Amino acid sequence: MKKASIEKNLTEGNVVKQLILFALPFLLSNMIQSLYNVADMLIVGIYSGTAGISGVNIGGQVTFIMTNIIIGLTTGGTVIIGQYLGSRDRKGMRETISTLLTFLLVAGIGLTIIMLILSDGILRLLQTPAESYQEARNYLDVTLLGTIFIFGYNAFAAILRGLGDSKRPLYFVTIACVTNVFLDLLLVGVYRMAAKGAAIATVISQALSMILCIIYLKRSDFEFDFKLSSFKFYKERFNMIIKIGIPISIQNVIVNFSFLVLTTIANSMGVSASAAVGIVGKYNGFAILPAIAVSSSVSAMVAQNMGAGETERARKTFHTGLALSFSITFVVFALTQMFPEKILSLFDSNPETIAAGVEYIRTFSFDYLLVPLTFCLNGLITGSGHTVISSVCGILSSIGFRIPIGIIFGVVMQKGLWGLGLAAPVATFASGIILFIFYISGKWKENKVVGPVSVEP
Repeated sequence: MKKASIEKNLTEGNVVKQLILFALPFLLSNMIQSLYNVADMLIVGIYSGTAGISGVNIGGQVTFIMTNIIIGLTTGGTVIIGQYLGSRDRKGMRETISTLLTFLLVAGIGLTIIMLILSDGILRLLQTPAESYQEARNYLDVTLLGTIFIFGYNAFAAILRGLGDSKRPLYFVTIACVTNVFLDLLLVGVYRMAAKGAAIATVISQALSMILCIIYLKRSDFEFDFKLSSFKFYKERFNMIIKIGIPISIQNVIVNFSFLVLTTIANSMGVSASAAVGIVGKYNGFAILPAIAVSSSVSAMVAQNMGAGETERARKTFHTGLALSFSITFVVFALTQMFPEKILSLFDSNPETIAAGVEYIRTFSFDYLLVPLTFCLNGLITGSGHTVISSVCGILSSIGFRIPIGIIFGVVMQKGLWGLGLAAPVATFASGIILFIFYISGKWKENKVVGPVSVEP
């Protein structure tokens, strides 16, 4: 069989060069997606006011949870496809791609119908303010119609990364982001459609990114031809996707929940504390992007190398990723400690909010020294297929450390935001210890996806 032109072999060549070239587009994609997610709220805020912002924020929280669940499954797809590619098991790779796309198509349609029926009840459960209820309902209902596009784009991006291509997802998400901003300005700014206009812009841009992925894949001798007869479901492959992907999905949900608890604690400390935690959260989202990009790239490279039986190259990928990630986040930590007031003032000029934010970020930012090790270990272990271990660590660090530390230091010991900020680095440290013990045990070398390396012509 002719080798697909989109495939990139990550089991050969200079590890440092390959990791940097793979991680950089991944980092830029994540940054653009972060801006993409903020664009709706900013533009709605300018043209539609507080009710519109609240509607976009609340409706967006619901779709964000759905997206995180799917990202877990598609990350599992990246690992499985990468390992099959590394082991040259093309049959396993084709069947995995077919099963992943078929499942997400059916799940996307089914979840859209269910969520549209339940959207009213969900918004009431979230205690949506009466002033912004209609805006939230408009935003949520329209974005739910685009569920299939969210699922589709994330699936295709995951498949491409499993095949060693991190550049095309960057191109497609960039086009989608530009389209989203243009349509936001048109529908919200010119036609005054508020949250509904922002939702329409989001759905159209998501659809565009998915369509571009399909066009590219169809022109690139892709393993899947997109004919209706090709949407096949293989139980064995599905079980593997669930086995690898579901632990990641559960971890994503629990981690997000733990930070929601911290936000709730901060809300009880007053409006300045609440605003400060929100601002630091936004800043943190960008501050840890390099570590996330590198760790995800480590996972994709490790997957191919584990599939090929190159465990030492997989180990070297981890070491390289750790050095690269730490060199960036150390600078971020230093700048955060030296100029916290200036950083926070970019978001809010209120002196009380800045003072509260400085107190919080002083301890929270120590997380930037710890995430390189924890994230890259997680990338190595996830790439080798041991997602249950990485998931257990994420859940334990969230429920066993992040939430309790936040309550003990922030509330019980009355250390305020300084104590609340300790929760993040302590949780990361605890998770890192568990992952490191698993790493030095050598059990990560036991491949959980493919058996002995086989060759299929």
